[in-house]
Amino acid sequence: MAGHSHSANIALRKGAVDTKRGTLFGKLSRAIIVAARHGGGDPTGNLALRYALDKARKNSMPKENIDRAVKKGCGESSDEQYDDMVYEGYGPGGVAVLCDILTDNRNRTAGEVRKIFEVHGGNLGSTGCVAYLFSRKGVFVIPAQHIEEDKLFEIALEAGADDVTRVGDNFEVTCDPSVFQQVNETLESANVPTDVAEIQKIPNNRVEVDLEMGRRVLAFIDALEDQDDIQTVTANVSYPDELIAEMST
Repeated sequence: MAGHSHSANIALRKGAVDTKRGTLFGKLSRAIIVAARHGGGDPTGNLALRYALDKARKNSMPKENIDRAVKKGCGESSDEQYDDMVYEGYGPGGVAVLCDILTDNRNRTAGEVRKIFEVHGGNLGSTGCVAYLFSRKGVFVIPAQHIEEDKLFEIALEAGADDVTRVGDNFEVTCDPSVFQQVNETLESANVPTDVAEIQKIPNNRVEVDLEMGRRVLAFIDALEDQDDIQTVTANVSYPDELIAEMST
């Protein structure tokens, strides 16, 4: 059942992202710039910035890159302006896809994203065409070696989390976005390490694909993630166990 879990899909995508760290740092910098520009450079009073900084640190982004992005967002040495939007549609195998975008050129981004969809046998749709298939959730992935399940269950649920599940070598904690920061701070105070701590769009149901279609979906998502303006890609796909094993070796 590995392919049916959210953690399995995160792990599969994380392996691919790790090979494109330079591109990832550019996307993380852009998120920090936008958060600092909208809410100021103090993460204490700017939760969007704190979230962006936490994500950057978890992905081992160098401190000088982080500091430079915060300064740009606060108006030092940059007049870049970004639009925040979501593109959505269907990929190969009928998989629903959401792309979170930060762009300084809407027309360029729209053309490039549409082409990626078309080349891979998908269709870029109108606003709202697949968004209803996803729910926003806070997600924490915690290596099981660091804490007992009963202890984590007690800590997480008292902090307001909805659920704690064991998936392979990890625990997955989910919560409503409104209590994400509260759960995050509670885990930090209890010295519980997290591999992933993000607010994500979680599929309400997943489309199961076979090995060949799974490879096509992965190639499609890789192409989207290579596009500089796309921050994150979310798909309601359930990869087969053999593909997860193949990508993990």
